[in-house]
Amino acid sequence: MTMAVNGASFEVEFGKMLMIVGPSGSGKTTLLSMISGILRPNSGSVLVKDTDLWTLSADALADFRLNTIGFVFQDFHLFPRLTTAENVAIPLILKHQNWDKAVVEGRSDLEVVGLGDRADLPPVKLSGGEQQRVAIARALVSRPDILILDEPTASLDGDTGRKILQFIREKVLSPERCILIVTHDARIFEFADRIMHMEDGKVTGFEEGHA
Repeated sequence: MTMAVNGASFEVEFGKMLMIVGPSGSGKTTLLSMISGILRPNSGSVLVKDTDLWTLSADALADFRLNTIGFVFQDFHLFPRLTTAENVAIPLILKHQNWDKAVVEGRSDLEVVGLGDRADLPPVKLSGGEQQRVAIARALVSRPDILILDEPTASLDGDTGRKILQFIREKVLSPERCILIVTHDARIFEFADRIMHMEDGKVTGFEEGHA
């Protein structure tokens, strides 16, 4: 049996950005899946605001994921048949909010990420950097306490990737929110408050970021 994560223990403060780095297969994405309530660990606990995540009922855990965690996937997971505003509105619709009202809020959050003029376009009409910002807006529309990004610059050129991280640092990070980023991109380490290294499922060390 392969143990994807073994004895990983760490804390993240609100108002801080933590980057998690390590070679492929080191357990980074598995760790994020545990933190976001997608994958249950065989042992140990995941504490968020003093709540042990994996002691929650299935319904409470689903509510936690919807209201507390914002997840930006590596390939964005935008729906091609929906407009960008409708894509952003999806978490609100899942919370049973009225469709039209949810889309209005989606438009508002697109303004925040500088894409108000793209609200009625399908994702295919957007650049990679713009699609990334739509995914960030969708993750933020529920006002999550924790924002998780999986390889946010993997499909972006260096300049666009740095602009995205600068935007996240300046506009998304707040004293009430922490941000976790899995990345292989050393070019964006400068935006981290702290960098956590993983290898073979274990946390092997920390270093202070340059933000």
